[in-house]
Amino acid sequence: MEARRRGEEPMPREYTRRRFELRQILMAKRKGRLENPSAGHATIAAIRPVMEGLLGRHHVALSFRLTQILTGHGCFGKYLCRIGWEQSPGCHHCDDCLEDTAQHTLEVCPAWAGQRRALENMAAGDLSLPTIFQIIVQSESAWNTAASFCEEVMSAKDAAERDRERTSTLPSRRRREPGAGELPMTSGLHEL
Repeated sequence: MEARRRGEEPMPREYTRRRFELRQILMAKRKGRLENPSAGHATIAAIRPVMEGLLGRHHVALSFRLTQILTGHGCFGKYLCRIGWEQSPGCHHCDDCLEDTAQHTLEVCPAWAGQRRALENMAAGDLSLPTIFQIIVQSESAWNTAASFCEEVMSAKDAAERDRERTSTLPSRRRREPGAGELPMTSGLHEL
C-alpha cells in the first residue's frame, strides 16, 4: 500500500480497495486453474457457476465426507475398483446397481433413501451436482443439510468397507495399517 511505503497508516478505504483488488486477482487465478482440468470435470463444471459465491461464505467449510461425495473419491465401488481394492464397481448396498458412484449414492441408491429425504426437499428433487452446489452456497442451513447427509451416508459406507476388508481373503483388500506419524484415511473433518 502506498501510505505504508511513505511510513503512514493506510486509510480504511485503501484497505477496502486493496482487498477488492486482491479478491479479483484470486478469482482470476482460480478460474484460470479450472479452465483446463486434468480430472474432476463434473465437479469443476458444477463449481464454476457458483465459484464467486463460494468465496467469502463463512458457512462453507468442506468436510472429508462432503468432499468424497463431491469428488467421487471414497467408498464407491467404481472408485475402489479403479484403484484395485474391489474386483467389481457394483454397489454393495443395493442389488440393482452395476456401478456404485457418488452420484448413485447421492441420487438413487435405495439404501440411503431415509437420509436423502431432507436433501431432496431442499433441492426440490434435483440432486445433480450443479443444483446441489447452487443450493448449498445460498444458505448455511442448506450447507448443513448436505454436509449431514454426506457425513451419515459416507460414515456408514466406510464402516461397511472396513467390515469387507476384515473378512476378505483377497490380498488387494487388505489395507496396510497407518505407520508411526500417519493418520488413517478417514481421520475426520478437514477444512479445505
